[in-house]
Amino acid sequence: MAVDELDTRILRLLIEQPRTSVREYARILGVARGTVQARIDRLERDGVITATGPVLSPAALGHPVLAFVHVEVTQGHLDEVGDALASVPEIVEAFSITGGGDLLTRVVARDAGHLEDVIQRLIQLPGVVRTRTEIALRERVPHRLLPLVEAVGRRPGTP
Repeated sequence: MAVDELDTRILRLLIEQPRTSVREYARILGVARGTVQARIDRLERDGVITATGPVLSPAALGHPVLAFVHVEVTQGHLDEVGDALASVPEIVEAFSITGGGDLLTRVVARDAGHLEDVIQRLIQLPGVVRTRTEIALRERVPHRLLPLVEAVGRRPGTP
């Protein structure tokens, strides 16, 4: 899907000012409200915009520990283990991966002891062979997509 300069400007506003109305976006951009709404609808339909809700902080919810847990799975059990991971509330994301392990999970916990409890729960899932855990010390680059949006929305040949 092609993202042009206007789409990029709309996406920037959606990221930076998510509570602003479409009418206000149109005023800021100097285009008709219907144009902005049509662009947003197309971006949603094309899967560029996938959600419109608040971004929550696990730390503010009492889970300041962040760990990445690699899960090695018995051959043929990837789908079952993946489904079972969804029942663990402390797993906030899980991905099938290549390399060291079969699944990579992003886990949040209240403290080190709670993290150990979550890992023990993972180890007991049928089909899990072993896990390897890495604890995040500090976030260096927060989740962001605006630089990518801007790079995609640039016209060819412009820096």
